[in-house]
Amino acid sequence: MHLRISETRSEDGFIKHPLLVVLPAAIAIEGFVLYENDLGTGILIFAILGGIIFISGEKLRVFGYAALAVALIIGAMAVTSPNRMHRLTAFLNPFDEQYYKFAGWQPAHSIMGLASGGLFGAGLGASKQKWANLAEAHTDFIFAVIGEELGLLGTLVVLILFSALIYGIFRVSIKTKDSFSRYATAGIACWFLIQVTVNIGSVTSLLPVIGVTLPFISYGGSSLIANFLAIGFVLGVARRTPEIAEGIKATRVRKLGR
Repeated sequence: MHLRISETRSEDGFIKHPLLVVLPAAIAIEGFVLYENDLGTGILIFAILGGIIFISGEKLRVFGYAALAVALIIGAMAVTSPNRMHRLTAFLNPFDEQYYKFAGWQPAHSIMGLASGGLFGAGLGASKQKWANLAEAHTDFIFAVIGEELGLLGTLVVLILFSALIYGIFRVSIKTKDSFSRYATAGIACWFLIQVTVNIGSVTSLLPVIGVTLPFISYGGSSLIANFLAIGFVLGVARRTPEIAEGIKATRVRKLGR
């Protein structure tokens, strides 16, 4: 029997059972991640959990308490690490002399690559920044290489594709009747939305660089496996949802009729 967040509230509005199970598990996972000094992944996990709590319809005060706790933890970890403090401030002006050769190097060269790409880009394989200038060009900063080689139009295509994917996952979440599947697919949609936003925000220097990859595009092994497992789960939920399954069947019939 799956826990239903909307059906297990106490009189004061707080969740009776699900959070008692979810929070200890989330705290344990966060503990292991933060112990390895991976603040970027830690922030991502916190954000996904917050997104699920928000989507579940929980009162804003619960969401606010969680956000405050996360902010305090992130702030404490940043203040106690000079390197993290530099990363959190360098994105404001990566070309500044005090940042450029250190924490500002990646965002500065990322912006250079995006700017040099123009509207149509320099062409596939013609990026200059990826050759030693831009660190982690094949992972965290692959979006900058896309912008340099394919231009603004190429980056817009990537954004449109991600938007369509995330919208589709949210649609599956809305249409499914099973509570577990609904929250799980919503969590996956939040995961992709937050990770794409943070990655592109870091590349364009709108957000600090925290070392988050771009789903399905950045080079990697375990991250790609996790991405495809998530999509496989969503497709499984869609196939078991009558309304979606009927729509897919009707589409196949129309195609065969042609």
